[in-house]
Amino acid sequence: MVGPPAALRNGSRSPSPARSDDSVVGTKRKPEAELSPKRDHKAAKKQTTIEETIGAKHEDMEMKETPSDHGDNAEPSYHTNDTNGQASDHIAKVPKTNANAKNGETETTKTATETKLDGPIEKSFQRKAQVPSNILEKGIIYFLTRNRVGIQDSDSVGDLQRTFFVLRPIPTGAKLGDGALADQDNIRLLALPKKTFPKSHNDKFMAFVEKANTTIEDLKENFFSATEYDTKTQGSRRDEPVTPIAEGVYAITRTEDATSHLVYSTTIPSELGEVQKDLGIKDTGSFVISAKNPERPGNARAQLPQKPEFPKEIIAEFRNLAWSEVKPKYLDYEYCQILLIGEEVNSAVEPAKKDQKHDKETPQEELEKLEHEDELRVQHLHGDDSVFDDLKISKREYSQVPTTW
Repeated sequence: MVGPPAALRNGSRSPSPARSDDSVVGTKRKPEAELSPKRDHKAAKKQTTIEETIGAKHEDMEMKETPSDHGDNAEPSYHTNDTNGQASDHIAKVPKTNANAKNGETETTKTATETKLDGPIEKSFQRKAQVPSNILEKGIIYFLTRNRVGIQDSDSVGDLQRTFFVLRPIPTGAKLGDGALADQDNIRLLALPKKTFPKSHNDKFMAFVEKANTTIEDLKENFFSATEYDTKTQGSRRDEPVTPIAEGVYAITRTEDATSHLVYSTTIPSELGEVQKDLGIKDTGSFVISAKNPERPGNARAQLPQKPEFPKEIIAEFRNLAWSEVKPKYLDYEYCQILLIGEEVNSAVEPAKKDQKHDKETPQEELEKLEHEDELRVQHLHGDDSVFDDLKISKREYSQVPTTW
């Protein structure tokens, strides 16, 4: 892809245009810090991805056997925040007395209102108490593309081999501070063979988990980078490195009609362009998401070479239905297939009735908070180039975040 990022203009950034009507947040960040420092090159390594094993015939894989608008699922047990791998709460420490304190005064430890976790992630007990119960997971999301073999600069979606998105969960009771995110082994890479995200309720596209419980370092070494390989018929071939297209925050929510949703709000680039628009990436967007039961037959063209190794208890949660709402734990299994259906954002951020009774915040309010925190974090790092800090990759080896073809 070619074309400069949206707002690398002499170290400053213009205000973003007004969001669309279905946006859930307000102002994008304005000033931007200096560009990220250059890093050393690393040799690219070749890997075999799931899509390579599927074959070219699956390039435009699209599910035709789909659930109804609200899912043909029987309602399973409610999935609360406490079952999503969130770090356990800690009881406040007893204040310690400083033996060197003067005039009889004591020096106490910080009480358990906020706890520093890894990098900029801070666990807030106040935030946890207010977070909506129907936010099953939240975190940082990255959108990536890879060009077709032999194409260095893409001019349209047709020049792309695949589109991907990366989910990087954080505890639901956490807040974001300053700094690049620390690497953890809870990261998921999902592939979108259709290349574009659903733009309306009529669009129903399949995605699948290509890597689960992985790290940014592993993705950097075995997925992000370019690879070269030899073929018998065409000689040496090269897979281009991935291109970061956007970064933002996301939440997986469950509404009272027993459907699950993936809702996101972008923070990079500060102004979306035609590249993001063509790929169906919005300032704020959402999808109804459903998981495919691997025990039920489906469209032959949409079959993966291997099934997810779900334990018996997860299989039982499908209740022999072809589709089910998505629980975050399902995404921790490679080859898990999910269906994305376009929808209005308001559908994904409906508050739960029990939360309204207890005066908790709404999913929309939590997403707004998380986006604002990430905007500040990005602004204090390197603006749009902060994606390179988070993904631990070098600008010299990867394209800047493009907004034009």
